[in-house]
Amino acid sequence: MVDRRTFVRVGAATLVAASSGVRGQATGKLPRIGLLSAGPNPTEAAFLDGLRELGYVDGKTIVLDRRSAEGDPSRLPTLADELVRGRPAVIVSVVTAASIAASRATKSIPIVMVAVGDPVAAGIVGNLARPGGNVTGTSSLSTAAIGKQIDLIREVLPKAARVALLWNPANAVFQQTLLGEALTAAARKQMFARIVEASSPDEIERAFAALGSQRPDAMLVFIDPLFTPASARIAELGAALRLPLFGGSRASAQAGFVAAYGTDLAVSARRAATYVQRILRGAKPADLPIEQPTAFELFVNLRSAQALGLAVPQALLARANEVFR
Repeated sequence: MVDRRTFVRVGAATLVAASSGVRGQATGKLPRIGLLSAGPNPTEAAFLDGLRELGYVDGKTIVLDRRSAEGDPSRLPTLADELVRGRPAVIVSVVTAASIAASRATKSIPIVMVAVGDPVAAGIVGNLARPGGNVTGTSSLSTAAIGKQIDLIREVLPKAARVALLWNPANAVFQQTLLGEALTAAARKQMFARIVEASSPDEIERAFAALGSQRPDAMLVFIDPLFTPASARIAELGAALRLPLFGGSRASAQAGFVAAYGTDLAVSARRAATYVQRILRGAKPADLPIEQPTAFELFVNLRSAQALGLAVPQALLARANEVFR
């Protein structure tokens, strides 16, 4: 059986035994790795696991220098500048907004992206196969999943005519790309799309309260560093309004969304560790193709669907990678 989490490999040399993970590094001062994220980083554990498997351990063979914008993307340029001043060997930037900030802060220090939705559309690189410059890494192709997420709503709710789209305008570049894709997909399904915005936890609460009596048939919650850590609270708000929620990650379905479709960001983060290894060994980011996921995953929360009186088609359950019962 093909592993649905398999990613395109950047080359046989990428996978190296953990015992040789630090071979070729100069003795003495440990390499400094900058880690930049827009908010709470649910993929960090997977990234660190990937580093450990290759022999890189914080405080022993590398030094990690973490910076997080804590959900406020406007802080990212300042944090990126701070990392650059520390002269790290590599900067690892998690998702789009952080990767944009890092790429603007330096054109010389190597940057490894983690799970950037569409690095070409975001203007971070010009080409996935040969990125050029100082940036490489992994893409989640989140924009490619949006149309399927709209299809998923219609599959669970065949009569759905109105869908709300929850997006974060503070994370403008990535979110606007998702918004454009979602509006196009909704129009193709002849669904009326209502745009609902939130750029802070308080605004998430207000966004649901503002739905009022004009409750849509479903809501699609975009992947975002603000929304992902708040998935459980968003699920509660949706349940209180008896509003079916759909998303793009396993975490959202596990938290209580009816269903989700997307890539496993933890796999993308683990794979990013191999880029760090190759760069520390002398590879140039310009020569390292950006990895793209070869498969997307479907998650269904049957408990949430049943609580809302929804009958999930058996064909959909059969296709799901995981069903929460």
